[in-house]
Amino acid sequence: MRRQLAIIGTGRMGQAVAALAPGMGWNVAVELDARSNAGGAGITRETLRGADVAIEFTEPDAAPANIRACLAAGCPVVAGTTGWYSELPSIRAEVERSGGSLLWAPNFAVGVNVFAEVVRYAGTLLASVEGFDAHITETHHVAKKDAPSGTASLLRDNLSAALGKGISVTSIRTGSVPGTHEIVLDAAFEQIVLRHEARDRRVFAAGALAGAGWLIGRRGVFTMSDMVGADTP
Repeated sequence: MRRQLAIIGTGRMGQAVAALAPGMGWNVAVELDARSNAGGAGITRETLRGADVAIEFTEPDAAPANIRACLAAGCPVVAGTTGWYSELPSIRAEVERSGGSLLWAPNFAVGVNVFAEVVRYAGTLLASVEGFDAHITETHHVAKKDAPSGTASLLRDNLSAALGKGISVTSIRTGSVPGTHEIVLDAAFEQIVLRHEARDRRVFAAGALAGAGWLIGRRGVFTMSDMVGADTP
């Protein structure tokens, strides 16, 4: 029996999720656009049509209400929108109160989450080495709202914690770039460059669908690092 999916947001990412879902074992039970879901009001048990999981890709100012509405409806939710994380503590408390399920991540590409650990390890190796400076540059399409990106913030936090100092981030918004993140570790006579490039936004949709399947049957708040690192069912 195919798993049932609700898609919240019918922009480019929502469309990518809908296109990939059938090939990954999902039936799209419902797609909710912004007009039918102002302030999350369109998300109810009835409108979700028995979905096993909802995937949310909308806007930063809309995501918290959408997530809360899914929790209220008893539907596990994968939050792909970035830029709303100031609301995360209160939403985490709501998940705990309701016994619900939330999977959130700055980036759902599996490779990016591996990349984040590579960056952390590089920082650990350089922590005791003098003479290296660090900088992060991230490039996204012109329609991306948050800057720095959620992924750049994750990389900055990982690298900063490892090096024990603050890291600057340069954000570029141009064209239709899905997402490129570059870490430069520079010394007087040498330079290390670590780079991850998303070639197609479908990588985020595929990761979100994989995350949705992983979330079924779990309770609590999770990130992609939980999913990628999980070694128990």
